[in-house]
Amino acid sequence: MFLLVLAVVVLLVAVALVLLVVQARRQSMADAQQRTLVAAQMFADSPGILTALNSPDPTAVLQPRAEAARDAADVDAVLVYGLDGIVVADSDRRQIGKHVVGPYAEAAGGKAFTRTFEGSLGLSVISAVPVKAPDGSVAGIVSAPVRVREVQETVDRQLPTLFGSAAGVLALAAGGAGLVSHRLRRQTHGLGPAEMTRMYEHHDAVLHAVREGVLIIDAGSSLLLANDEARRLLDLPPDAEHHHVIELGLEDDLAELLASNRMATDEVYLTTDRLLAVNKRPTAPYGPASSVVTLRDTTELQALSVRAERARERLKLLYDAGVRIGTTLDVTRTADELAHVAVPRFADIVTVELLEPVLRGDEPPGVSTEMRRTAVAGVEADHPLYPVGELIQFAVTNPVAAAISSGRAVLETDLNAAEGWRAQDPERAERVLDYGIHSLLVVPLRARGVLLGVADFWRSDTSPPFDDEDVSFAEELAARAAVAIDNARRYTREHTMAVTLQRSLLPRGLPEQTALEVAYRYLPATAGVGGDWFDVIPLPGTRVALVVGDVVGHGLHAAATMGRLRTAVYNFSALDLPPDELLARLDELVDHIDTEQRAEDDSLGITGATCLYAIYDPVSGRVAAATAGHPGPAVVLPDGTVLSPELPISPPLGLGAGQPVESAELTLPESSRLVLYTDGLIEDRHRDLDTGLEALHSALAGSDRAPEATCATVIEAMLPARPNDDVALLVARTRRLDPAQVAEWTVPRDPAAVAPVRNACAARLAEWGLEHIAFTTELILSELITNAIRYGTEPITVRLLHDRTLICEVSDGSSTSPRLRRAKTTDEGGRGLFLVAQFAQRWGTRYPPTGKIIWTEQAIHDGAGSAEEASEEALLDAWDDTEI
Repeated sequence: MFLLVLAVVVLLVAVALVLLVVQARRQSMADAQQRTLVAAQMFADSPGILTALNSPDPTAVLQPRAEAARDAADVDAVLVYGLDGIVVADSDRRQIGKHVVGPYAEAAGGKAFTRTFEGSLGLSVISAVPVKAPDGSVAGIVSAPVRVREVQETVDRQLPTLFGSAAGVLALAAGGAGLVSHRLRRQTHGLGPAEMTRMYEHHDAVLHAVREGVLIIDAGSSLLLANDEARRLLDLPPDAEHHHVIELGLEDDLAELLASNRMATDEVYLTTDRLLAVNKRPTAPYGPASSVVTLRDTTELQALSVRAERARERLKLLYDAGVRIGTTLDVTRTADELAHVAVPRFADIVTVELLEPVLRGDEPPGVSTEMRRTAVAGVEADHPLYPVGELIQFAVTNPVAAAISSGRAVLETDLNAAEGWRAQDPERAERVLDYGIHSLLVVPLRARGVLLGVADFWRSDTSPPFDDEDVSFAEELAARAAVAIDNARRYTREHTMAVTLQRSLLPRGLPEQTALEVAYRYLPATAGVGGDWFDVIPLPGTRVALVVGDVVGHGLHAAATMGRLRTAVYNFSALDLPPDELLARLDELVDHIDTEQRAEDDSLGITGATCLYAIYDPVSGRVAAATAGHPGPAVVLPDGTVLSPELPISPPLGLGAGQPVESAELTLPESSRLVLYTDGLIEDRHRDLDTGLEALHSALAGSDRAPEATCATVIEAMLPARPNDDVALLVARTRRLDPAQVAEWTVPRDPAAVAPVRNACAARLAEWGLEHIAFTTELILSELITNAIRYGTEPITVRLLHDRTLICEVSDGSSTSPRLRRAKTTDEGGRGLFLVAQFAQRWGTRYPPTGKIIWTEQAIHDGAGSAEEASEEALLDAWDDTEI
């Protein structure tokens, strides 16, 4: 504002200054013209001018008079010249006698004139007046020039005064404008003109466009301002401003509020036919002492508020239903969640009936009116409705049957008048009515076009009956619940299939063996079956293999993969491989399976499977173990000390990339406990691995605890009620084979040494009470020792183990093994191994770090030694046992 006023003042002063200068110049020129004309006219009319012009020497007479007239008239010169233009008198004597320069013809014609022209004096203003004789003729001409420069110099001498005056005016205007601008800035709180204009436009637009009445009342209770909406709501007169609020014709209570100093928040007042919500607030300290009042018409809102609140509650109930229904993949639990979420916010009582196949997880074969009550909510213990678990055959007249057949909700507003519902069970119906139940809404539960059951919503006592609006809401609620129930049903079916498959693939019992006392626990995850497995595999030489593995993931694929790996481990163990070599072969197998399956589907790989394989020898008490990405075992010594032996780390199965697997060995005292487990045991409750291991060690600590008790203690201490991952736990307490049950001899590489060893073995069998199998044992040992001497290398040893069976072991330093092959009829020998295979229950070869061991097992029960006569020579001749 200051700059605008200052700019206007500067412009006005500049214009005024220019006008003054121009006016001064114009006035000076007019004055100069008047002076020259007056001077020339007075000199031409002066007495004696004609006489002087007609005298012999006009110059002598007129020259002094011209100089005097010049000084008196304040002109630059006074000239007198004749009609011929010859100067006879001039203020400048040098011009006398010269021909005049300039216009004079008009004056010679008898007419005076004033002109501006360039003469001997420069640019000048000159007036010429004729000197007339009495007869009217022109006797001469008088002219008086004034130089323009002299006129401008006169004006220029006035300019400082003009500019000074203009500067004073400008300073005075600037000061006044500054004071006004400062005052305005204080009044407008620093807003500029654009902001003030925009604020006013917005204020005016909002004030009159908003659908809310606005009143401003001063401290004296006079109305200062009312917008259009306030005039409409209060029916104010056009000149309502500046009138006291009492004079506006308002209702007494509203007028009293407006006239008082009391604040109000959403107070409701009735004016004519409107219900107004009134808010009143003081404007201080934001403005002068006054009050602002807002008026909102709530007539229609009051009518809609109940419906809006009801709709809001219904939406919140649907949201809560989406959160609370289907929290578990259990059909019964999901139905119970549906019943409880609707009580009491929608219905007083809710019952849910489901088809029998749905509860088992099967696909419903078709529409049926026979259902089992699965959930009840909102009733006391002595309620008259069918109890949970009751199998109900609904009559065709029952609303449930009508809902099933139509696929739509059925509403019974008044159960007292519902004859079809009463016909289902008249006696029970009377008890239901006496219980206070008076309205029923039946909604079928359908998902993917399949009927799963029905939901019954009941209202009792003072609750209003169901209406059509309730029907649409109940259908929406039932539709959401049906999807959750169907998901739970499908999960139940898949879970049952997976559990069945998994149980069929896991060991159904522990094999008979004497090396270890074994107990186990297997707990499937609540989210579904997984790929954890374990196994106890008896090996030759009274040894036992303990296996624990884990396949990442859950479901049928994980269970099937687990079965394949368990079968592979069992088959590889039949080859009597050491742990490191067995896991290396298992890694190659998994890699091969992954390659084949990823060629068809990338999601079907086994990558992520782990395995721990350990072999315990009760003769030496040594354990050889290797792991492929699996947690190592824990060892509990007889005194209760818990150890975690360090095993060489190898990657999970399928990721070894052909790298060798390393194993470790340790010797355990008798009655030590070897604990193998999957990662779900230490990672479910304890997210940190180290914390989980510490908790496991604490649970395992303690002596004189049987494997069964150890499993129970560990599961109770380590697992939550609903584990998120499968858990396999295997606890084996070690036993040692009595040295009296072991006999061992070193055999020289001499055929003559066979007989002494055979006799020593027969004597030991007699000590063990096994004379009934001595003959077949001698036959087997003779063949095996003879082959070792003939085809093997030293050292050659023979060992007998008396356990559940009689085990004969013959070892030598050669790594070549015998094999059966068909013998020719012309061969004289080569049938020894065939006889060994006939008389032994099992036989085979295993490879220690050096050489090989050929072993046989024989049953030691009564009658085991009655060897069958080899009567069929053709069968014996068909085999040859040539060693390689």
